[in-house]
Amino acid sequence: MSKVDVLLGLQWGDEGKGKIVDVLAPKYDVVARFQGGPNAGHTLEFDGIKHVLHQIPSGIFREKTKNIIGNGVVLDPIIFKSEIEKLKKYNLNVHANLFISKKATLILPTHRLLDQAYEKAKGENKIGSTLKGIGPTYQDKIGRQGLRVGDILSDSFKERLDKLTQIHFKILKEHGLEFNWTELESQFLDAVEFLKGFRLIESEYVLNQELKAGSTILAEGAQGALLDIDFGSYPFVTSSSTVTAGACTGLGVAPSHIGEVYGIFKAYSTRVGSGPFPTELNDDQGELMRKEGNEFGSTTGRPRRCGWIDLPSLKYSIMINGVTQLLMMKADVLNVFPIIKICTHYKLSDGTVTDMVPYEVVKEKIIPIYKEMKGWNISLKGFTKDNLPAALNEYIKFLETELNVPITLVSTGPDRTQTILR
Repeated sequence: MSKVDVLLGLQWGDEGKGKIVDVLAPKYDVVARFQGGPNAGHTLEFDGIKHVLHQIPSGIFREKTKNIIGNGVVLDPIIFKSEIEKLKKYNLNVHANLFISKKATLILPTHRLLDQAYEKAKGENKIGSTLKGIGPTYQDKIGRQGLRVGDILSDSFKERLDKLTQIHFKILKEHGLEFNWTELESQFLDAVEFLKGFRLIESEYVLNQELKAGSTILAEGAQGALLDIDFGSYPFVTSSSTVTAGACTGLGVAPSHIGEVYGIFKAYSTRVGSGPFPTELNDDQGELMRKEGNEFGSTTGRPRRCGWIDLPSLKYSIMINGVTQLLMMKADVLNVFPIIKICTHYKLSDGTVTDMVPYEVVKEKIIPIYKEMKGWNISLKGFTKDNLPAALNEYIKFLETELNVPITLVSTGPDRTQTILR
C-alpha cells in the first residue's frame, strides 16, 4: 500500500505552495486539496504562463495527474465555474482529470455577504478576512446546517437552499446589509448546474482505492500552519485545520497512511491581514522586501506585511506537522540585503527568553532576538546546487541545524525551472 505525502505551508500562508505542487506533480498520480476554499491563491508560472488557482488542485496542468477536491474543502460553485472557464485556453481535459468530493461543503452567495457583515461589525478588531464566505460556511458545516456538493443531486436541493438562505437573510437584515437576491440566486443556480457536469465522487473511497492500487498521492494544503484554527494565532486564523492532521480528516485517509511531510517556508516571513507578526519590518527594509518579493496577495491583491525569518514559529510548525523535508522559497528576494537577520528566540514581557511560541501570542509584547549573517549580495540566476554562493550555503546550513530537518529544495525564482534540488 502506498502513502499520502502532505505538502503544506509553515508560516502564515503565501509560501509558494502552487509552484511546488507543480514541480512535484510529475511524481504523483493524484493531487488532492484537503481544506480551505477560494481564499487560497496558488500561483503557477511556467513556459511564460502565470496562472492563479483558488479551489482547483495545482496538479491540473499535468495531463496524467488526477486532481481531487476533498471533503474538507469549502467550494464556491460561482468561483469554480469562473476558474474552469479561465482554464479553457490551455486545452486541459478538466472533465477527465478533476474529481469533487460529494462531502465538500458549498459556499452560498449569502455566506459571502455574512462574511462582509461580520468583518464590518468587528471594526478595529477585524480578522483581515478575504471575504470569500469561508468562515460562515465552516460555521454552517459545524452547526450541522450546511449544504454539501452531493446535495445538488437531490430533488429537494432548492427547498433546502431556500431554508438555509432564510436563516441567513434574518442575520443580514440585523446587520443592515442590502443585496439583490434574485440576481445572486440565479447566478448561483446556474453555477450549480455547471458543477453537475463534473465527476462528483465518494472521495474517501476513491483515495483509499488509489492507495491500495499503489498510486502516489500528494495532499495539498492551503493557507499556512500558523493560521490553523487550533494552533494558529487565534482569533487571527482561518476556519479550517491547515496542519497534517487536517489532511486525514479533509480526505478520509488514516494517520498511518501519511508518508513524507513537505514543509514550505519563505527565506523570510510575510503575513496578509491582521494578527501578530513578531519579526515584522515597518521600515525601508520591509518595503524593499515587499518590492523584491512582489508581496501582494494573489487572492486579494493586498500588500503583504514583510519581516525576517522567525525560527520559534517555524520550529512550532515543524513539530505539529511532523515535517520530514523543508522546502525554502524565494531565496532570491534576499539577494539585495548585505546583512540578513534570523529571529532565533523571543523575549517576553516578563523578561523570559524562549524559542517556544507563547499561548498569548496576540497580546504578548514579543521582542525578537536576532542572529545576523552576511548576505550573498548577488543574483541567483544560473546557479546550481554545486556552486551556490557561500553565504547562501551558510544560511541554509544554519537553518538546517536549528530546525533539525533537511532543506531539500531551494527556490530561486517564480518559474518551475528556477528550482534547486539539494
